[in-house]
Amino acid sequence: MIKLCLALALSIWSIGVQAETVDVKYRGAVDLTPFRCTDTPRSSIIERVCYDRQNQYMIIRLKSTYYHYCELPEAAFTAFMATSSMGQYFNANIKGTGQDGPFDCRTHRVPNY
Repeated sequence: MIKLCLALALSIWSIGVQAETVDVKYRGAVDLTPFRCTDTPRSSIIERVCYDRQNQYMIIRLKSTYYHYCELPEAAFTAFMATSSMGQYFNANIKGTGQDGPFDCRTHRVPNY
């Protein structure tokens, strides 16, 4: 009985220790340990949002694909999470118009992890 309890405790502990890594388009694997992630069931396009406040770096899952946005101020992230239409806010204020949006990681600092 003790061995069974110990084995169960070790398996539960090992599950909690595992880090989650996602594959971000145009970047590759990113460990989500420093991020705060939120599933977004109220949006039909935006499935999950992960934000690292210290690095002002957002990873977002749109239709099963992760993308990243760099040097996104916390105020912009907070407004995005609070808006009534996440898709409209995202397109107008984060993704932006044209190829180079306001938080495009090709023109902003990309944090090292």
